[in-house]
Amino acid sequence: MSISARALNRVTLDRQLLLERQSLSVAEAVRRVVALQAQQPASPYLALWNRLADFDAAELDAAYASYALVRSTLLRVTMHAVHADDYPWFREAMEPTLRGSRLRDRRFIACGLTPEDADALLPDLLDFAAQPRSAAECEAWFVERIGSAEYPSAWRMLRQYARLWHTPNGAPWSFEPRRGYIAANARPMLPGPDSPEAALRTLIKRYLSGFGPASMPDMAQFAMIVRSRVTAAVQALGDELERLEGPNGVVLYDLPGAPLPSEETPAPPRLLPMWDNILLAYVDRTRVIPEPYRKLVIRINGDTLPTLLVDGYVAGVWRTVDDGIEATAFHPLSKETWEVLAAEARQLLAFLADRDPAPYRRYDHWWNKLPAGETRILA
Repeated sequence: MSISARALNRVTLDRQLLLERQSLSVAEAVRRVVALQAQQPASPYLALWNRLADFDAAELDAAYASYALVRSTLLRVTMHAVHADDYPWFREAMEPTLRGSRLRDRRFIACGLTPEDADALLPDLLDFAAQPRSAAECEAWFVERIGSAEYPSAWRMLRQYARLWHTPNGAPWSFEPRRGYIAANARPMLPGPDSPEAALRTLIKRYLSGFGPASMPDMAQFAMIVRSRVTAAVQALGDELERLEGPNGVVLYDLPGAPLPSEETPAPPRLLPMWDNILLAYVDRTRVIPEPYRKLVIRINGDTLPTLLVDGYVAGVWRTVDDGIEATAFHPLSKETWEVLAAEARQLLAFLADRDPAPYRRYDHWWNKLPAGETRILA
């Protein structure tokens, strides 16, 4: 079976709940979309606002507070919010990547520690963090253990590797700069996997449920896992996956019987948050981002700007300003599209007003580096 580029776009939007807002609980929605990129605390809220009918931010607050949803360093070695039941599988699948990138980083080994030294430290760290601890308390614990305060970056590497969750610490977006931590094993969870490779097979199936059909390079990109591990996992899954032929003959994999909506399915305009996962989950980002726009919305340092999604594809960027929401389109949009975007903007402004009217204000400097486009103040 073959599938066109436009059909892949529609499948992605469908599985990511972006063809139509759904009536789901916050916890179920996060499982459906697999994970939410969360280094900017507002982004999971805006991601769910785009995907759920009558989204109530207080429900996400409560899910974080109860650790039904957890925030930790995971996929692509960046901050993600995931369901607590998924965490042990995702974290174990990421073990080789996290170990290599954090414990062999020069910022960690500069203090004289080896990965084996970290292994010896971690049980005591997790015991210390069995109750919520502030960042200052954790760093003081580390300084006392290594006998030096000269290596703050070493502590950052260790905490990003350790099985720690961030503790919610207040409004408006549950997680603010004054970080705190708790050991992941301090909360009851389902039994986890027995090896990173078993966990990776589960992660691949979960990825395909939310982002498939996809190639093996896509799977590696989504989690930042070496392709040889992905190849072995796909081979081990065997008949649990089906093969499709994508654009230009690319081999894609999917779950048998997974829905494949028609490429003619309408895709309503959306105002996506910074770092929305549909922009980052594939090697070939033209599935959602036209190639001329990729470097405009994904900046050189990795910042991924809030985007206008029009007919399923990135068409521009948006930001909050004093007068409302400013939208810049990279190509001409129809009058009807601007009207729908304005309606979305009015609802988004009402949502933000109760929390933080300008959650991305610190990133406004990127707008000085964008090319000219049609700019309108919406709402």
